[in-house]
Amino acid sequence: MPLLETPFAQLDLIRQPEQQNEPLQAFDAADEYLLNHFAEQHPSTETRVLVLNDSFGALAASLAGKVRVISSGDSFLAFQGLEKNLIRNNQAFDAVPSVPASEAFSGPFDRVLLRVPKTLALLEEQLIRLQGQLAPGAQVIAAAMIKHLPRAAADLLERYIGPVQASLAVKKARLLIATPEAKAPVVSPYPSRYQLDEPAIELLNHANVFCREGLDIGTRAFLPHLPKNLGTARVADLGCGNGVLAIASALQNPQAQYTLVDESYMAVQSAAENWRAALGDREVIVRAGDGLAGQESQSLDVVLCNPPFHQQQVVGDFLAWRMFQQAREALVVGGALYIVGNRHLGYHSKLARLFRGVEQVAATPKFVILKARK
Repeated sequence: MPLLETPFAQLDLIRQPEQQNEPLQAFDAADEYLLNHFAEQHPSTETRVLVLNDSFGALAASLAGKVRVISSGDSFLAFQGLEKNLIRNNQAFDAVPSVPASEAFSGPFDRVLLRVPKTLALLEEQLIRLQGQLAPGAQVIAAAMIKHLPRAAADLLERYIGPVQASLAVKKARLLIATPEAKAPVVSPYPSRYQLDEPAIELLNHANVFCREGLDIGTRAFLPHLPKNLGTARVADLGCGNGVLAIASALQNPQAQYTLVDESYMAVQSAAENWRAALGDREVIVRAGDGLAGQESQSLDVVLCNPPFHQQQVVGDFLAWRMFQQAREALVVGGALYIVGNRHLGYHSKLARLFRGVEQVAATPKFVILKARK
């Protein structure tokens, strides 16, 4: 894999989760452009820098020890990547303080270096949180590959920060440089909420939650077919999002024990708040993590999963395949993984390679609900 070379550092970087013969690198031309531009501003070791949405630590690891940098974002895997890449490049794993998107960051900051996230609601929430956090003379510099840069990103920077200047394109990457100006205080529109009829619950959704404005159609297809009569089963909602699958299941299975896990901090925050609203102080484990990595082997009876088919801007089934492997490892013999997936993704044949038996529980024109028994 090529090294990331900028005026700040020469780094050997890896993506998360790691896979053999990784076809993709852990940085792109937008990271290089952003770091090269920032270096031209000759920051000092006292320059306070907030890095937002750093994919795997390329920005923060480059700046560690050169400026006073903290990193914030919504991805557990991104923070894991930052820690591993710091160690990989002979720095302390905690050389850069990390603030999950579920928590507030605290300035003032002289520069904000920002990778434009896939979800513009997350960008909007982050820009709103910068109110009162920018030092005099600060700049907010956003970077993206042009194919992933919506016009609305510049509009949001202008609305919440100030006038925006777009750079020339370099290696198909572009910078948006915003100069702060006085703005009237804004109340965030997030979290948003929507109501379900069955079960009759209201779901709260922080800015980066998948399908924030309403129930996604895969989950809608899955809900009527959740397993019943689970008794005291140990159940995990893998990639829980706002927690709707686990909550609906828990309402039907009052004795079952639940673990909800997602790699998005805002998803976990939403799921925890939704669980409390629907189920009060009923015991639950809700955590951000790399799926079921770290879950004790044979410690679950049931896993519920609506697997993702993309990681950031990259589409593929690597994450889903990995989740299926994790579920198999965590389930007891005789335990079952229930998933919903688009018909065309062919999950049935993938699951059949890992599990003793795979059956179709239900189907719609677009989705299949499958049960895989270990």
